[in-house]
Amino acid sequence: MPAIDTILQKVLDAVPFRLAPDEGVEAARAGFSALPRFPILPEVRTEDRTIDGPAGSIPIRIYWPPDHTSASPVVLFFHGGGFAIGDLDTHDGTARQHAVGADAVVVSVDYRLAPENPYPAAVDDAWAATRWVAEHGAELDADPSRLAVAGDSAGANLSAVIAQLARDNGEPTLAFQLLWYPPTLADITLPSYTENANAPVLDLAAIAAFNTWYIGDVDLTDPPAGFAPGRAANLADLAPAYIAVAGHDPLRDDGLRYAELLSAAGVPVTLDNAETLVHGYLGYAGVVPAATEAMDRGLAALKAALHP
Repeated sequence: MPAIDTILQKVLDAVPFRLAPDEGVEAARAGFSALPRFPILPEVRTEDRTIDGPAGSIPIRIYWPPDHTSASPVVLFFHGGGFAIGDLDTHDGTARQHAVGADAVVVSVDYRLAPENPYPAAVDDAWAATRWVAEHGAELDADPSRLAVAGDSAGANLSAVIAQLARDNGEPTLAFQLLWYPPTLADITLPSYTENANAPVLDLAAIAAFNTWYIGDVDLTDPPAGFAPGRAANLADLAPAYIAVAGHDPLRDDGLRYAELLSAAGVPVTLDNAETLVHGYLGYAGVVPAATEAMDRGLAALKAALHP
């Protein structure tokens, strides 16, 4: 496997960061929120709202691309963070990049976090937000008949789960699912878990802690599909997918294997393996050229799917 990208390695050396839940969830959230982030794409208009959810209000943030019209498609965006950290602000820049890159209205969803709200709270909120967007496109000045889901890491997991729920319920019809380094199988016997056990940003210890916070002591030999969408009995008839993985990521083979499973079920899949990058590389887009290029590839695929 190629070494970590030289420029990315310099950034990681200068600003070391590891998702470290060992000091508790509040410390993990504070550390993640404190990462340096720079305002980008200020021309993207935003608005914060709340919508009704299964356990109260769900905060959302809506992003309108600069050239948007009432015919603009819509992307539901679910942020990453192990189902326990992250929020609208930590992923504000990424949501803006999706709005501009896909030329689409983006609705970022602040779903409930574990451990205070364990599985399936995040799924329930994500599904409620998806149905709301599908039913209220006119309020967004957009066209919800062209609807996609996208997310990074835990958010990619939620996107995959929502794609299955949409199929099973017969609506809404999704045009695309963009999955950035998704956890899909909960199978730590996959080779990447050993090869990248101590990888930068995300390691095995962090994965174990986040899983415990989110789903408790569930038997991972037979997890529910709402937690491990790659274990679903039926993967046919899902929205076309773009699955992006990173070579130096314990979750790499989750994405690779899910791409294989979807393809075998007849789902159109594009797989992108950024071999020199690490988990969470969207956070380095705009700073590390290889990360920017990988992000641009995925957003180009999303745009093409939504603007046929």
